Amino acid sequence: MIILDQTDKRPIYEQITERLSELMLRGILGENTPLPSVRSLAAELSINPNTVQRAYNELDRLGFTYSIKGKGNFVAPLDQIREERRNSLMNEIVKCINMAREAGICEDALIYAVQSAYGTDDDKGGTKE
Repeated sequence: MIILDQTDKRPIYEQITERLSELMLRGILGENTPLPSVRSLAAELSINPNTVQRAYNELDRLGFTYSIKGKGNFVAPLDQIREERRNSLMNEIVKCINMAREAGICEDALIYAVQSAYGTDDDKGGTKE
């Protein structure tokens, strides 16, 4: 399920968080699916259970999972996960737009970049007319 990259400079809990969230967003881990127990995943990955617990806490904080005391951690409703992801991405886009504005990039150039990325460019070339 999860393969850790020992050459990755990020902490192991971040790698676990990223891998599990990707599996959830792709629908591989479906809504209300129980996650492996902290102990079993730690044993499978040969890591400290506290590291897995930290990843699970982060997934819960980000809205990807919910926990039921005595039962474990479960995948949150996919609509909620996708909405959280959309909100996060939109916040990043707004930050990028603000940085582009500060760098002197005009609105038309940004629109052209978005259209190009989506394959809908209208050949404006990012210049004002």
